[in-house]
Amino acid sequence: MRATLAEAYDLAPDLALAERMADIHARMARVVPLADWALHAPYVAAINALKAERGAVILAHNYMRPEIYHGVADVVGDSLQLAIEATRVEAQVIVQAGVHFMAETSKVLNPAKTVLIPDTQAGCSLADAITPAGIAEMRARYPGAPVVSYVNTTAEVKAASDVCCTSSNAVQIVRAQEADTVIMTPDRYLAQNVAAQVPEKNVVWWDGSCIVHERFTAADLRSFREHAPDTRIIAHPECPPDVVAASDFAGSTAAIIDYVSTERPAAAMLLTECSMAANIADAVPGVDFRGPCNLCPYMQMITLEKILWSLHTMTHEVTVDPAVSEGARRAVERMIELSSAAK
Repeated sequence: MRATLAEAYDLAPDLALAERMADIHARMARVVPLADWALHAPYVAAINALKAERGAVILAHNYMRPEIYHGVADVVGDSLQLAIEATRVEAQVIVQAGVHFMAETSKVLNPAKTVLIPDTQAGCSLADAITPAGIAEMRARYPGAPVVSYVNTTAEVKAASDVCCTSSNAVQIVRAQEADTVIMTPDRYLAQNVAAQVPEKNVVWWDGSCIVHERFTAADLRSFREHAPDTRIIAHPECPPDVVAASDFAGSTAAIIDYVSTERPAAAMLLTECSMAANIADAVPGVDFRGPCNLCPYMQMITLEKILWSLHTMTHEVTVDPAVSEGARRAVERMIELSSAAK
């Protein structure tokens, strides 16, 4: 890959080019030094030119590295935002800067378009935690209960579910179900945090979790507060319930960005993927982002080099069986419909 790209593009570090692209660098200057930007700038320039040539757009999750998030992405957001925007893009080629289930979701919502993922190994611990057989097991255990599956699932699991949800709309989706008992898969912590906010429902769950968010503990937070009592602690609802309870605010990635941008605390610790703080640092210069945070090894597999390779070779194309796609599309579209109705 590297040798082929080097033959087609001038990818040598270029300080002069980096300085000419200072407007893009300004979006991430707080976390990406000029020397590092000189390494990234040739890739960013090549990708942006190739996007125009291919008629492509890049959808990037909030967990992408700053040079992707600010440098080449056309649309950024959390899982719900990307799912909605995937239905609106006019380009015929979509490059998903995110993990595999996100690319599948874009394909499900755009069956006639070409959807590419730069690395097919960019998976997800939650998506791996549940299968259609697991859905069938839960349905047998709770007859008549609707299945609400997180978008962090495969297309096959979405097709076996009644509706999808994201961390930003899970409460709305569960509350909108007519049944008294609601099955949530695959994240047990998201389900438990939702159950606390929707006491009128009997929320039951599959025993999955996110390798990034399950590592935070309430004991760690108590220790951190002793050393930095002025720090606002902000958690993602995929964290364990005692961690959410010990935090100052909990919400989806989009809600976290809104909270930090509005509240602008002097110091903040984001209990989520590390790239989140890096990507919003320049937009909220008065906020001192402090650790700890956890990197998602799957999200980190997506790099500028792999995005350039994906567009250069038009690989790796994501396909979904049409029969599966139809069922998955219904579950995702139902989620978007219920989210819109609640506004």
